[in-house]
Amino acid sequence: MLVVDSRRLQVVVGEPVAVPDPSLLVHLQFRRFAGCPVCNLHLRSIVRRHAEITAAGVREVVVFHSTAAALREHVTDLPFPVVPDPQKRLYREFGVESSRRALLDPRVWPTILRAVARSTWALLRGRERPPSLTPAGGRFGLPADFLIAPDGTVLAAKYGEHAYDQWSVDELLDLVERHGPGTP
Repeated sequence: MLVVDSRRLQVVVGEPVAVPDPSLLVHLQFRRFAGCPVCNLHLRSIVRRHAEITAAGVREVVVFHSTAAALREHVTDLPFPVVPDPQKRLYREFGVESSRRALLDPRVWPTILRAVARSTWALLRGRERPPSLTPAGGRFGLPADFLIAPDGTVLAAKYGEHAYDQWSVDELLDLVERHGPGTP
C-alpha cells in the first residue's frame, strides 16, 4: 500500500496546499502541459461539478509539468489549486510517465478532435490563450489520478493509457463512496 508523505506544494495562485490534506480526501490529478486542449476539456468537467466534489469531502489538486508562468495564462480561473512541476519531480515520485501513445492511441482521437475544436472556438472568441508550441516536459505526458486519505494512504490510483484516460467525476465520486468521504 502506497503512503504519501506529508508535504506543502507551491501553487500557481494562492497559498501552498497540503498533500495529504489533514481532514479531506485529496484527488491528486496529473495532467499534461499548460493550455493542453485535452486537459482543458477534462478540467472543465471537474469545474462544472466542483461543488458536488467538494460536498463529498474531496479537495482537488492538479499538477502540470509546466512552469508557474506558463500556467498563469491558463488556470487562474480554476476553483482549485494548480501545482507547477516543470522538472517532473512529482511525476517521477508517483510513477507518472510520458509516451507517444498519449496521442497515438486511436481511443483518444475523437477526444482530441473535440478538444481542439472547443479550444479553437475559445481562442477565436478571446477566452483562451494558445498552448506553447514547445511545452515544458513535452506533449506526450500521460494523465494519472490518485485518491489520497488524510493519513496519506493512496486509496485508489489510475495511470492513463492515453491523453484522455482519467477518472470522470462520476468515477471519482463512486470511489469516494466506496472508500468513505473526507470531512468537508
